[in-house]
Amino acid sequence: MRINIGSGLLPLNLLVIVLLVAIIFFPLVPLRVILGLPFILFFPGYVLMLALFPRKERMSGIERVVLSFGLSIAVVPLVGLILNYTWWGITLESVLYSLASFIFITSVIAHFKRKRLPEQERFVIEFQLRIPSWRTGHRDKAPSIILVLAILGVLGMMGYVIATPKVGERFTEFYILGQEGKVTEYPSELKVGEEGRVIIGIINRESEPVSYRVEVRIGGMTNNEMGPIVLEHEEKWEREATFVPQVAGKNQKVEFLLYKDRNIEPCFEPLHLWIDVTE
Repeated sequence: MRINIGSGLLPLNLLVIVLLVAIIFFPLVPLRVILGLPFILFFPGYVLMLALFPRKERMSGIERVVLSFGLSIAVVPLVGLILNYTWWGITLESVLYSLASFIFITSVIAHFKRKRLPEQERFVIEFQLRIPSWRTGHRDKAPSIILVLAILGVLGMMGYVIATPKVGERFTEFYILGQEGKVTEYPSELKVGEEGRVIIGIINRESEPVSYRVEVRIGGMTNNEMGPIVLEHEEKWEREATFVPQVAGKNQKVEFLLYKDRNIEPCFEPLHLWIDVTE
């Protein structure tokens, strides 16, 4: 029996939509993993290959699969590089929407390029199902058996990885930003009694709830405190923090110390700024 599913663009784009819905509305981690891997490693290259080579005789199916993986590995970092120079930055949402847009737009281009060709020249995906004949020799049956075992093995390993995810390294992200939310425009010149402002950010990646406390020091003396700040795993916290210098002087060190739970020592080396304070 011969099965013809056309170019495969429709089911591919439907899977992309399912992935978007799963990430935006439902925290289904297994579904994210199952659809996310081909979304990054195969889909972008496949639609680009179909847009560049819509004819069936240009290359075989195996060549298309291999080149689709290769093009995906080239397209995804390029998208990330472009996002890095935009105000969106590289985030889950920006990468997800950018790749999905690339797949949708390239799919439309591939669809119209195929429509311009005679139907017999269009690339199509076909499967031929046959009832295996056990009259053939062992040498003929061996490749099929090995292929089935390999597929079952890959599916089994994927299921095991999804069912028992490995806990990664536990750490906390701690950073300071300027008032515009960027790593620039930090206060550098203040007057005595003038309030300096920065944005403090904390991201908990400790795989458990953690209580934090932030201390701001100027010249080694406590100037402000914030907390307790209780965050769940993967929860992000950003707030404006202020400090007020009391003594004039150049190159005064403003330190931001992060404490975890009830520890009396900071989690790691303090973040700091240098300011000049005038009367």
